[in-house]
Amino acid sequence: WTAGFVLCLTGLQLIRAGDRPSYVAAVYEHRVLLNPEPRVPLERRSALKHMEQNLRVFEEQTADAARHGAQIIVFPEDAIHGFNYTRSSIAGYLETVPDPKEITWSPCAEPHRFPDTEVLRRLSCMAHKNRIFVVANMASRQSCDGHVDPLCPVDGQYQFNTNVVFSDRGTIVARYHKHNLYFEAAFDTPPEPEYITFTTPFAGRFGVFTCFDILFRDPAVTLVTDMGVRQMVYPTAWMNQLPLLAAVQFQRAFSHAAGVTLLAANIRAAEYGMTGSGIFTPWDSVVHHDTEGNSGKLLVRRVPVLDPAFVGESYRPTLVPFSGYSKTSRGSELEKAQAWDVNFFSAKQGDPNAQFCRTDSDCVETDPADGPLAFTSIMMYDNFTLIPLKGNKGNLTVCSGSLCCHLLFQRSHTLEFYALGVFNGLHVVHGTYYLEVCALVRCTALHHSSCGGETEHAQTLMDFRLDGTFSTRRVFPGILGSGMTLEVPDHSGWESGSGFYVSRKGMSTGLVTAMLYGRHYEKDNI
Repeated sequence: WTAGFVLCLTGLQLIRAGDRPSYVAAVYEHRVLLNPEPRVPLERRSALKHMEQNLRVFEEQTADAARHGAQIIVFPEDAIHGFNYTRSSIAGYLETVPDPKEITWSPCAEPHRFPDTEVLRRLSCMAHKNRIFVVANMASRQSCDGHVDPLCPVDGQYQFNTNVVFSDRGTIVARYHKHNLYFEAAFDTPPEPEYITFTTPFAGRFGVFTCFDILFRDPAVTLVTDMGVRQMVYPTAWMNQLPLLAAVQFQRAFSHAAGVTLLAANIRAAEYGMTGSGIFTPWDSVVHHDTEGNSGKLLVRRVPVLDPAFVGESYRPTLVPFSGYSKTSRGSELEKAQAWDVNFFSAKQGDPNAQFCRTDSDCVETDPADGPLAFTSIMMYDNFTLIPLKGNKGNLTVCSGSLCCHLLFQRSHTLEFYALGVFNGLHVVHGTYYLEVCALVRCTALHHSSCGGETEHAQTLMDFRLDGTFSTRRVFPGILGSGMTLEVPDHSGWESGSGFYVSRKGMSTGLVTAMLYGRHYEKDNI
């Protein structure tokens, strides 16, 4: 068991540690040791022997993080026990986690207060020994009575995918049951979404959610918009899927759009395409994405406190979730970004080479010289309508129903095939949720059907402004460069009521994807 290590204590690009309250956070991407036969039930002793191998690494990484000054560490989802269990085969891994709102308990200090809580005790002692907050994910059970609770499973217990947070004294301070499960036969969905927070002495309040939750309103977005939480811990076991949903790509987009710090820890499992962890602020990040290595990675970084109740008025960030903003708060830089947007847009109006495909339904316009401008291709299991980029600069629009996506661009060369795509509809594969998406993608080959394929690399430098006419206010802007380089928009925001835009100029790597990923939560069940 070896682990890489990244230390970044320089603070934010624009808000230095000396300018405002800050703290040191750590996330660990864990190369989980899996149960090779997860569908075969194990007795408790064998399950503990398996989990011990992963917990030993947790202990090493917690101590290492603490030595580098970390005050909180987040571990991934499923990182202790693994995945692909059935409801019966996971039984040996389950522990009962008392509700910290009702019971104050340090498993390290009182190891025999509750039976069969060996994992909780190990985690509690890690936190206590190293004086660090620990966030871990585990499998839990909770007894219920079918005579009182009509949703109680027939075997008399709920089985939950559970995040547990321990204070630096080893006390359980938060328990969260994952609400949006992703093909997890071993677990139950909680009867109601849980909105869980915990408070630290060094940074104030944090929210808690898990993996697939990030794509839904409850609890992730509700924590931000209704409860004012600006710091999140996020264990995940995320399988990457380009061009729109690689782990660090959407973690970056969520942090920027919601205006939050996101401490994201993913599993490292190459055979499942799982990698991608990071410490994200709305402005920048330190990340790890490795599809070839075979070890874990510890990330440690100093970040500013964003809890408005903790920092006070003088340091309170002027971030309005889902409103868009510049990556810099300096007025002159903001003016430059806005001026570039205006000048670029004005220069393109009336361009005889502009390509348009703008109808009330999916595009059907044609170019007399080149045939159909618009085409369809499957991207992320959805049928996107796309229009190709032509030349070194241009002005394009493509529509699907009420959603029109507009792109202004100029690029370094035309050797790679790019297309502007739109999708406005219900996604129904591996989950059901309503999307409004504008995406500029590098296609994997020179033919239309390659648009939507997976690639991490591009050579074309692109300056662009992408906007869409969204009917939802929950739009996540993301820019992905070659080699999984994460770019922060120069500027993003709303204009003309329903128009949301993102712009970027001067990228140092080729553009893989630029997206405006809109989620219309109200239409998920139509």
